[in-house]
Amino acid sequence: MERRNVGRGAAVVCAAVVLCATGALAGPVPAAYADPAPASTRDLEEVRKKIDGLYRRAERATDAYNAAKEQVERQQKGIVKLAKNIVSTQHKRKESQRRAGSLASAQYRGGGLPAEAKLMLDKDPEGFLDHATLARKGQHAVRGVLGQLARTENDLQDYAEDATKRWEKLEKERKKKAAAKKDIEQKIDAAERIESRLKAAEKARLKKLEEDRARQAQTKWLDSGILADIGGTASAAGKKAISYATEQIGKDYVWGAEGPDTFDCSGLTMRAWESAGHPIPRTSQEQWRQLPHIGIEDMRPGDLIIYHEDASHVGMYLGDGAIVHAPRPGRQVTLAGAGSMRILGVVRPDAKR
Repeated sequence: MERRNVGRGAAVVCAAVVLCATGALAGPVPAAYADPAPASTRDLEEVRKKIDGLYRRAERATDAYNAAKEQVERQQKGIVKLAKNIVSTQHKRKESQRRAGSLASAQYRGGGLPAEAKLMLDKDPEGFLDHATLARKGQHAVRGVLGQLARTENDLQDYAEDATKRWEKLEKERKKKAAAKKDIEQKIDAAERIESRLKAAEKARLKKLEEDRARQAQTKWLDSGILADIGGTASAAGKKAISYATEQIGKDYVWGAEGPDTFDCSGLTMRAWESAGHPIPRTSQEQWRQLPHIGIEDMRPGDLIIYHEDASHVGMYLGDGAIVHAPRPGRQVTLAGAGSMRILGVVRPDAKR
């Protein structure tokens, strides 16, 4: 599901207020329509931290949204299957009722005479025995039909109760999804409003600050000598996943998007491994929870690196200390340093369990 585009017209009206509140710009505003003073590096660093924090929280909410969306889809399928069972069972009940009615009518037409009376009236004792045998079979049949009818009624009751519970769960997940969506939109809108107040030169400086910070983190990671310990080669499936992921470079990040035109971080990794014949969970948190964990020194191209303490971001390792990932709103699928963000751990979609 793709997020709506946020208009920027109204944002210009209250630019001075937001910029002063965030510390993005310094100096007094001499006139109502005067351009604000250029932001200092320190001010821009504060803006970067604020924007980064908003996008990080939006990313956590995106995982919650994706998880709720996935759960809603599973529950909807379950309810459809349950509805089919109910319809099928109703047909069985109708058929059992019809058979029970036919057997009851047959017995009524038989007159319901006691066995000893039939023996006295029947000139042929063997004929009586035949009648008695048929009567017992008829009684057996009636009991069998009534038993089946009772079981069918119980099944219908169970299905009805199950359907009620499933609908209640479905509504809860829908509410979670709606709340997460609202949370995401608010945080992304707030980040975009802050960024929209900056001049073009300041936006360029802000982007450079982001890149410098990522470069510093990557350099520190590489200086640890970790690459000397990482020597794995990609599996056949890993090569296919890498090929898919790198083909998406340049496509926009959109929260909740799973391709083919836009992606969020876990939507990209999910589709990449799906194309390699290995379906994996939808969200980065579930990828971290469900997929086999691998030591960083054992990492190989195609593995997924999970980032941040809350597992809210994921990228695919390409080798030589690089990843491909979908960073955040306003950015495109791109290459980055594997150590440019805080690594939580590594998972392998095609590991033998």
